[in-house]
Amino acid sequence: MTEDTTMNLSTRFDEAFDRIKKATGMRTQVEIAKLLDIRQSSISDAKRRQSVPDSWLIKLFQIYNLNPNWLLEGEAPQFLGEGRGGAMLVHESGELYGRKPKHYSVPVAAMALPEGPDTPWREISTETLTVPEQFYRPSLLVVRMEESDMEPTIRRGAYVGIDRDRKVIRSGALYAIDMPVEGLVIKRILHDTEHTRLILHAENQSHTDQILPAESAGDRVIGRVAWVFQEI
Repeated sequence: MTEDTTMNLSTRFDEAFDRIKKATGMRTQVEIAKLLDIRQSSISDAKRRQSVPDSWLIKLFQIYNLNPNWLLEGEAPQFLGEGRGGAMLVHESGELYGRKPKHYSVPVAAMALPEGPDTPWREISTETLTVPEQFYRPSLLVVRMEESDMEPTIRRGAYVGIDRDRKVIRSGALYAIDMPVEGLVIKRILHDTEHTRLILHAENQSHTDQILPAESAGDRVIGRVAWVFQEI
């Protein structure tokens, strides 16, 4: 590899990293590392290799809807308009331009029961997640999907944002429900008005649906799913 080629690669990496900082409003490696959920040393390693990891591109696409080609080469468009893989993606709103967007560090709760099958589910934090302000709200509950029953819509390991202020059940929407013995589950709720019950539908065909009496459902609904962060 010639000296000119090495300088070229270095310039391209620096330009790509500058585009990441510009698009996210981040200024330091510490901030970007926190956003990407990586160690700061990983940025130094990527710079040394002169290569932007695919995992960065995926994360930035998920959170900001950023076009990987724009990040790497500066090719328009900057944003991709359509989501893929079941993730609900960020679309920039006009009010954010001209100022640095805020990010919030929020706790991520476990879905399992904390002390055994006879105890009610309660929020116990296991980690934190940095959330762009477009996805933050005071009523936000974030959990990490522990099962595969909602794949491919929500994959195991995905971060799921739940709006605790939205408990009115709309047939066909996704909700977090406090279920006896199981803990917190996420299902697509369908109304079965003929039998006065709700069907808790699993997207994964290898899992069976569950039934919940309509009169008791209101007390068990934690909130409605607002967004999902997951790899595509």
